[in-house]
Order: sequence, then structure tokens, then C-alpha cells
Amino acid sequence: MISALPVLIVIWAILTALFLALLAYNGTVTRYEENQLFLADINANEQQQQNSIVRKVNKTLPYIRALGSLSAIMTVAIIAIYTWDAWQKIQQ
Repeated sequence: MISALPVLIVIWAILTALFLALLAYNGTVTRYEENQLFLADINANEQQQQNSIVRKVNKTLPYIRALGSLSAIMTVAIIAIYTWDAWQKIQQ
């Protein structure tokens, strides 16, 4: 099982890098977002900008959640495999 550990670490690194890249993208997109309530069409341009920001963020949220969950699961799996292997070596 320990021979599969390098492959798992590479997969974990890819998943985590994608997760962090999406978080950085969301941070960049939401940098200029303001929580405003538009009651009239006076600021229609600002409202359109805010709506486009919200759409972009909503598109990436499922991917962020999935990649974050997969990264966490892979982290737990790698630690469990490493701990199991160490325990087996101690028992011998």
C-alpha cells in the first residue's frame, strides 16, 4: 500500500492546486463586489456589474466545494495509509 503513496500525493497536489487556483480566482473576482441593494434603475450599470460578479462566483462554487472535499478526503487517506504503514512496521 505504501507503494501507491507517491501517486496519491501527486493526485492530492493536483487537486489542491486546482482548489487554491479557484479560490484565488474567486478572490480576484469578488475584490470589487459590494453588498448593495438596488431599489431603482438609477444605477443600472453598477447593478449589472454586481450581477455578473455574482454569476461568476456562483458558477465556480460547485467546483470549489468538490475540489475542497476531494482534497480533504485525499489528505485523510494519505495520512491513514502512512499511519497504517508505520503501525505495521512498529508491530514487526
